[in-house]
Amino acid sequence: MSRRIRTWQGEFTAELAWSGSGSRSGITLAVGRTANKLKKAPGVKLIEKDRGAKMMTNHSPKLLGLPQGVWRGWRGKRNAGEGIVIGFVDTGINPSHPSFAYNPRDGFLKNHTRFPSVCQEGPMFPGTSCNGKIISARFFSAGAEARGNLNASVDILSPYDAVGHGSHVASTAAGNHGVPVIVNGFNYGRASGMAPCARIAVYKAIYPTVGTSTDVLAAIDQAIKDGVDILTLSIGPDEPSNQKLTMLSMFDIFMLFARKAGVLVVQAAGNRGPEPYTTASYSPWAVGVAACDTDRTYPGSLFLGNGKRIDGIGLSAPSYGKWLGQSKLVLAKDAMLATGNFPRTQEFIEECQHPEALDPVIVQQSIVICTFSAGFANGSASLPVIMNTARTLGFAGFVFVANHAYGDFIADSYPFYIPGIMIPKVSDAQVILDYYEKQTERNNDGVVTVFHARATIGEGRVASYNEKAPIVSRFSSRGPNFINVEKTPLDLLKPDILAPGHNIWAAWSPMSVKHPILSGYNFGLISGTSMAAPHIAGIAALIKQRYPSWSPSMISSAMATTATIYDNRGEPIMAQGQEIYTLHPSTHFDHGAGLVRPTRAIDPGLVFTSEFEDYMSFLCSLPNTDPELIKTAIGETCAHSFHEPSDLNTPSLTISALTGSRIVKRTVKSVVAYAVEMYICTVVPPTGVAVEVNPPWFTIVPQGTQDLEVTLKVTQVQDSFRHGEIVLTGNLRHVVRIPISVLPVSVS
Repeated sequence: MSRRIRTWQGEFTAELAWSGSGSRSGITLAVGRTANKLKKAPGVKLIEKDRGAKMMTNHSPKLLGLPQGVWRGWRGKRNAGEGIVIGFVDTGINPSHPSFAYNPRDGFLKNHTRFPSVCQEGPMFPGTSCNGKIISARFFSAGAEARGNLNASVDILSPYDAVGHGSHVASTAAGNHGVPVIVNGFNYGRASGMAPCARIAVYKAIYPTVGTSTDVLAAIDQAIKDGVDILTLSIGPDEPSNQKLTMLSMFDIFMLFARKAGVLVVQAAGNRGPEPYTTASYSPWAVGVAACDTDRTYPGSLFLGNGKRIDGIGLSAPSYGKWLGQSKLVLAKDAMLATGNFPRTQEFIEECQHPEALDPVIVQQSIVICTFSAGFANGSASLPVIMNTARTLGFAGFVFVANHAYGDFIADSYPFYIPGIMIPKVSDAQVILDYYEKQTERNNDGVVTVFHARATIGEGRVASYNEKAPIVSRFSSRGPNFINVEKTPLDLLKPDILAPGHNIWAAWSPMSVKHPILSGYNFGLISGTSMAAPHIAGIAALIKQRYPSWSPSMISSAMATTATIYDNRGEPIMAQGQEIYTLHPSTHFDHGAGLVRPTRAIDPGLVFTSEFEDYMSFLCSLPNTDPELIKTAIGETCAHSFHEPSDLNTPSLTISALTGSRIVKRTVKSVVAYAVEMYICTVVPPTGVAVEVNPPWFTIVPQGTQDLEVTLKVTQVQDSFRHGEIVLTGNLRHVVRIPISVLPVSVS
């Protein structure tokens, strides 16, 4: 809406996209050149460029031990998450999906009169969409509409999800239990959210054409006012603000006020890995989630006529040919029409993007080799187009191979509606091409006269559960955390924790505007820290259900201190590196505290607590901080500050530049209700640092607290961060892990 703004510099018109009235009293504006004038206008506290907002793109419950652990403690899946509302600021939701159907037999026992059940109707989203499972649904579009470039056919002004991302995120956290995952007629198993009986509150703020911080902030503000228990943010700016402090962006400020209101905020750490200093989660009041693989893969195979088997990737049915089950194998460029009005480019010749370029007589009922080339490198070519070409010309199947000119490529599992397989390694592709050439006759001009090569595409839809896991995903953003756009490191661990985020099955939207390869499907198998964050949100809902009075910091502490840094083979977690298909030992800057373990998190023994006043003290203790800047942004004065930012009572300990020695303080609180417990402190010190914990052992009464003093002393200067941990072991079988990350810069 337009509004006349009167300032001492004059009067002008601004487009007011949204005016904060709940958690923050301020405005976000789309004003163009008038922004500088507004900075000094009465009542305007903070001006920030709208940086936009992006998406941070069935086996998980079993992998994390929920059916045998936490769910059983709540009389099974039908009560897991009952009474908890999880809010999702995202692309909306597909209300007709069975993951969000209301079933009175599956719980939903409480009336939730405390929660405002607002259901904004609109295109593809009737009032009946809010059915009890979906307890509330709103959409926010003022920022997007102010941009003036919405596409009415896909940017649907209702809570309906035209992308699929929001539906995927919501069902991962709180989707119904036991929903059959059927794609292309094949049953891949049954899907379930982490907290299948939790209620879902939808706040659509991202559209296929545009996502604005304005709409995201308005959605967060509304979720706080509504009173959600958990807020899931698998979206957001994926680069730091141009504000002086990363934690004083409006996005982070709104998350702080959500935390002040008692809302646990779960945030995707970002998808800019594996480079360091890429995390998009900066603040201690939000749980930043990194992503990892699971032990499940979908192995595919290509069987050549000489008996060799080449492993690959592709969720497809097997091919069947007329030569003992095998089909003729044809390289796409050898099937090019000799005549035709099309350019002789790689896109037309090698990439199988244009049916008109291929001879239908040659390729019909053949397995055609399509090659990764320039179009796939620049994003103009795609797998859905290969499938369309294959269907149009009647391929028996396709093989999409790596190209030595471009190197290996990263292949994720996608459902193919015709037989197909991806061969992402150049070495494997070369084996196929060598066989093909030996079996192919050509004339003096190089034109193929006889195709003798044969091949079969094997079954690619059956899962295997034998992989080493977890492994931190290559795309997952990494620490260290940083305080400004110059990426000055900060005394605070990020990411906070690790959860499954690679190849996750969950609900989807058939429109699938941003992912044509999933168009028409009700389920998507996708990857991203967006997929990891809702795992943590759902687990947090289970903890909140068990302990309704626990604060957000207690819940996040319970998950962090009980996480594991070991994989399913008892070895340290590994992380994918910069080079494709390489692994290196993971650190706290890759996996945070480690892989979440819900069964342990439900009974942590001790927790670390921090509240709004502590976060203010943390902000005020940051180096070179202007108290007036904090007062302007937060509306609170710096009444108190810590001696060092590392004194914030988090369940981790990070020092970005340790000179000589430092004493860091922590306070633990017992959450054991029934007995006194004795703890013994042990240390795995970072290289170059001596660590001493006082007291070295202690007893703690139920609901009691214990102060700890940790002395860290440099024994040898290091050229990079070094990692270790403090372990508190209780006689009631509680084990509390505290990650340590230190850069020792000087002995004295």
